[in-house]
Amino acid sequence: MMLKVGINGFGRIGRLVLKSVMSKYPDIEVVAVNDLVDAKTNAFLFKYDSTYGVFDGEVNYGQDYIQINSKKIKVLQESDPSKLPWKDLGVDIVVESSGRFTNREDAEKHIQAGAKKVVITAPAKGEDITIVLGVNEKQYDPEKHHIISNASCTTNCLAPVAKVLFEKFGIVSGHMTTVHSYTNDQRILDIAHKDLRRARAAALNIIPTTTGAAKAVEKVIPQLKGKFSGIALRVPTPTVSLVDFVAVLEKNTSVEEVNKALKEASETYLKGILQYTEEPLVSMDFKGNTHSSIVDGLSTQVLNGNFVKVLAWYDNEMGYATRVADLLNFMIHSFIKA
Repeated sequence: MMLKVGINGFGRIGRLVLKSVMSKYPDIEVVAVNDLVDAKTNAFLFKYDSTYGVFDGEVNYGQDYIQINSKKIKVLQESDPSKLPWKDLGVDIVVESSGRFTNREDAEKHIQAGAKKVVITAPAKGEDITIVLGVNEKQYDPEKHHIISNASCTTNCLAPVAKVLFEKFGIVSGHMTTVHSYTNDQRILDIAHKDLRRARAAALNIIPTTTGAAKAVEKVIPQLKGKFSGIALRVPTPTVSLVDFVAVLEKNTSVEEVNKALKEASETYLKGILQYTEEPLVSMDFKGNTHSSIVDGLSTQVLNGNFVKVLAWYDNEMGYATRVADLLNFMIHSFIKA
């Protein structure tokens, strides 16, 4: 079966989702993208990426389409999701990557327009389910779950690590700091923002700010409800971020045991999601890495037997966009059964 997908919001994540889908999944067809800019701009930004380089293929455009190699994709410019022609285009799933329609009432407009399901590429409000692949995808019920959140890039990094530690040692409480690359929500130079710290120049500062990533772990591992908190430090790098996770465990352990558990998970039930390394690497070494989480084994620490620190890298753009594509592929089976 060919799954038909529409992408609403053709920005950093939307473009990378399309690239990932086209490179990995021939049974998924992206039939249209909706963004307020024109086809020429969408084609240009798809081909030329300041972070990941030039797309290895032909990219052309017309008045209302972009063409990637031999594939034509319709370009829409509609600000109201309920007016999008998803029904006429036969769209099964909309990837909602605009960052604007993350609550249930807004996301449902895609279904009103004819789509069967919506995958939100951000934390959501009122969603049917939040899914982090490798952690809770078995809870997905295609009969009940139509508005799905893929959580955030940071939750996708933290949750697999938390899952391993929770299942192996038990977790009393945990705190996460994400050292996060700047994003388009920030400012190049100082200018007004509702978060006064994010109003400051992104390329010149380390910026403390909020993150809901730690709390979102509770949605995919309910046993951890009330046990996690977190904060973000936005730093002047274009991509690749780092989760610094500390936790009080129920059982005493050692650095060797913690690393063994994480390494074994990366080679078995979390293969492709979690990666483990003991090489002395830095952030740019992980640019383009498609894993959700890469444990930095050299940095693991244990104090007094049950107080543990784990560092995990993640490409907050490419890694996350790849998980969105993987989630679409995972959901194909629900349409086959239907």
